[in-house]
Amino acid sequence: MNAIILQSLNLEKSETRPFALSFGYFFCLLCAYYILRPLRDEMGIAGGIENLPWVFTGTFVTMLCVLPLYGWLSARYPRRRFLPCMYLFFIGALALFYGLFQAAPSPRPAVAQAFFIWVSVFNLFVVSIFWSFMTDVFDDRQAKRLFGLIAAGGTAGAVAGPFITANLAAALGTSNLLLVSIFFLACACACVLLLLGDCAREPRGAARNDEIIGGRWYAGFTLVARSPYLLCICGLIFCYTLIATFLYFQQATIIRDTFADSAERTAVFAWLDFTVNTLTVLAQLFLTGRIVRRIGLGLALAVVPLALGMGLLALGLAPVFLLLAGLQVLRRAGNYALLRPAREMLYVVLRREEKYKAKGFIDTVVYRGGDAISAWLYSGLSGLGLSLGQIAWVAAPVTLLWAWLGVLLGKRQQSLLQSERMRGDMTDDLLRQRDDKP
Repeated sequence: MNAIILQSLNLEKSETRPFALSFGYFFCLLCAYYILRPLRDEMGIAGGIENLPWVFTGTFVTMLCVLPLYGWLSARYPRRRFLPCMYLFFIGALALFYGLFQAAPSPRPAVAQAFFIWVSVFNLFVVSIFWSFMTDVFDDRQAKRLFGLIAAGGTAGAVAGPFITANLAAALGTSNLLLVSIFFLACACACVLLLLGDCAREPRGAARNDEIIGGRWYAGFTLVARSPYLLCICGLIFCYTLIATFLYFQQATIIRDTFADSAERTAVFAWLDFTVNTLTVLAQLFLTGRIVRRIGLGLALAVVPLALGMGLLALGLAPVFLLLAGLQVLRRAGNYALLRPAREMLYVVLRREEKYKAKGFIDTVVYRGGDAISAWLYSGLSGLGLSLGQIAWVAAPVTLLWAWLGVLLGKRQQSLLQSERMRGDMTDDLLRQRDDKP
């Protein structure tokens, strides 16, 4: 029975424990976040809807301020201390907000806005740190098979978190949900410690756990600026955020015009989420690893944007709800099941400083910057009088650039991987020659 399960998941027996810990780690992490997310949205309302633009601006500015601190810490402490301390910091911050909410059942607008900003920053950083650690634990061969499976743990957590909140909010009270989120964060931290312990028992594992990343606090920016490979990843991220933002705005417009009743709109969003999450989990468990191994990383990064490009051309001809819903399901399920795991594989071949610092910069500043720029671009096109269909046609060529960057990055990743293997073989030969000397 176990052999059948391992074969169906494309999993080797020796990988069972690290996979299970990584799966549980990501499950707990996203479950903790999605417990907080509804409360964050409520705090956004409590802080004043009219202040939301300033809150979003505050989120971006806070991220710019936190990133140098993250770079400074990662430069001075080894991962066996740095990783657990990061999660303990987030747990401590949650405990502080719990105390503030308990002291004032109706929190002041400033506290509500601070909580909204903190959760928004927390989400991006913890997920970025998670994938940085995964690219440090698994090699390229394992990543192609396992990252889709591990991502399924996060998807399951994203389903479980809202379910817990919906069923416990009335019984526990919203502020007590923070304690539930703290529990899952503590479980994630326990998984980190167990993974670090496993790594320490591998050859050179203890040395890697104690190895300090080093570099300057601003190294994330400079590493990206000096690397064509990382700049291409930035371009890939920007293309994704532009298409995602355009589709989000079009979705809001079409659903508003198609469904007059608020309850109907809520049900539509719920069915979209259900469809996306169901397809995502199935694809992550049984398809992602096989697709990447069969067609290669570059084509895996290009498949979804090419399909979206054809969908956008069709949407330009007929901007109707069913077509848009299909595009959104394709984009979101394709991102969670294929694009995100494949994108993380691009970092496996990089140095540790690039895995933690450059990746952190890309996942936070570049990603949120792309969101903001794309929103202004869409507003500008709408202001020029372009219809939904015309904007879809404008966006369609971007998917070609996105797919081309995916193929280019896939080839470059393979080239870097081969260079790394050659260096490893040369090192083994030198060590063997040294050992053979009398």
